[in-house]
Amino acid sequence: MNTNITDIFFDLDHTLWDFDKNSEMAFDRIFKNNFGEIKIEDFIKKYVPINQECWRLYQNDEITHQELRYNRLKYSFDALNYSISDENIDQIANDYIEFLTDNNHLFDGAIEVLEYLKPKYKLHIITNGFAHVQTKKINNASLGGYFSTITNSELAGVKKPNSIIFDYAVNLAQASKENSIMIGDDFDADVNGALNAGMDAIFFNIRNIDVPKNLKQINHLLELKKYL
Repeated sequence: MNTNITDIFFDLDHTLWDFDKNSEMAFDRIFKNNFGEIKIEDFIKKYVPINQECWRLYQNDEITHQELRYNRLKYSFDALNYSISDENIDQIANDYIEFLTDNNHLFDGAIEVLEYLKPKYKLHIITNGFAHVQTKKINNASLGGYFSTITNSELAGVKKPNSIIFDYAVNLAQASKENSIMIGDDFDADVNGALNAGMDAIFFNIRNIDVPKNLKQINHLLELKKYL
């Protein structure tokens, strides 16, 4: 247990906010209304890895926000051999963002662990998500009251794992890196990003991937009590 920690920085999607569950619900709503012949489970199977790869490219500034929104859908429909117009893709992309934030499923233990941590530390969020979308997620899931500051990549001008976003968040929090720790599910963006920026990190290893033994990691949010 690190007794020097004063400030805890959380990732949002896939760490507190259950992106995959909320995303599937949004697509289910879209397809039932417009594309009833597509089985949601078939689409999700294609979409999840494609979306992850598109986000990786976006985080590394290899594609734009607009390309991310378009490519992840186009490639998923292509993988299903389903012909769809660009107009339909644009409509789905818009509906998806609108419906996504209506859902508010959190990971098991999220509220309990935030209640446990809030009296002891200042809590913050660092997210690569888009500002207006992330704000709606936080508000709809009743998370806003737990966090002193929220840093997104639009505010910072760069995305995790770029160390500038961690510098920005720590400055906004009026904290110091020596007394801060980052918690997130993305090994490159959250963990390596924080470590390379001079902050400690805990890996939310929800997918049980192999990582160095000396790395702090958890498989369930309530395991944070071991470290904090």
